[in-house]
Amino acid sequence: MTAEQKKRLALFLDLSGDYLRDGYKQAREEYRFIDDEEMPPRGTEVQETGTLPMETGHAGGSARPAERGIDSLEAVEEEIRGCTRCPLHKTRTLAVPGEGVKRPLALVIGEGPGAEEDASGRPFVGKAGQLLDRMLSSVNLSRERNCFIINVVKCRPPNNRDPLPEEIVPCGSFLSRQLRILKPLVLLSAGRVSTQTLLNTSEGIGRLRGRFAEYSGLPLLPTYHPSALLRDASLKRPVWEDLKLLRGKLTELDKHYALEIAEGT
Repeated sequence: MTAEQKKRLALFLDLSGDYLRDGYKQAREEYRFIDDEEMPPRGTEVQETGTLPMETGHAGGSARPAERGIDSLEAVEEEIRGCTRCPLHKTRTLAVPGEGVKRPLALVIGEGPGAEEDASGRPFVGKAGQLLDRMLSSVNLSRERNCFIINVVKCRPPNNRDPLPEEIVPCGSFLSRQLRILKPLVLLSAGRVSTQTLLNTSEGIGRLRGRFAEYSGLPLLPTYHPSALLRDASLKRPVWEDLKLLRGKLTELDKHYALEIAEGT
């Protein structure tokens, strides 16, 4: 038996246990997430940041044009694009305010833009971003329909190094305003840096993930950054467990989402 055959046999046996415990539908969803060959294709690209989608409300509200105002997403975005509060503005190509729908179910918070994000002005568009989209899709979430994606720093740190405290702090007010405007139901922090920043802790992501914490009065679920999964495929299993926790929390908080999950849509 080849190494690949052994790997697939182990996956089959593991998922068989899930089938006996949770039923076919959930085991199939997990297989699609864990096995790269079965991952669903990425959805249609959204508009470039700068033209925000229609406001939909939480899962099923009526669409209407985004309202402009002194504390609107457009105003925050404009300030981020022109921000010179820290030295990162000197080396950036484009600031990355965020992307998604207004009044999202989930707000995904990453660390900071990478090279492709810096070039495009959009969050999570490289390989890690494509994997994030598939992670969200496995639990009926997407930036096109019911999520918003941001980072704790809006400009790329040189050479993709960790952002420094003096770079994170000036962006804090942008994050606070985005939270106040978007009013998400749940926060998903992707990776060590964003999680430690939000929870004001030095504890490792391996110990923080797998359980809900609280940030600004909202449930916050830490998980591994998608780029970590690209380096270590064994992390897909714990991330899938985190995603199931996220799905369960949203099922409790939003009846429209719960109905989608129940109907398998």
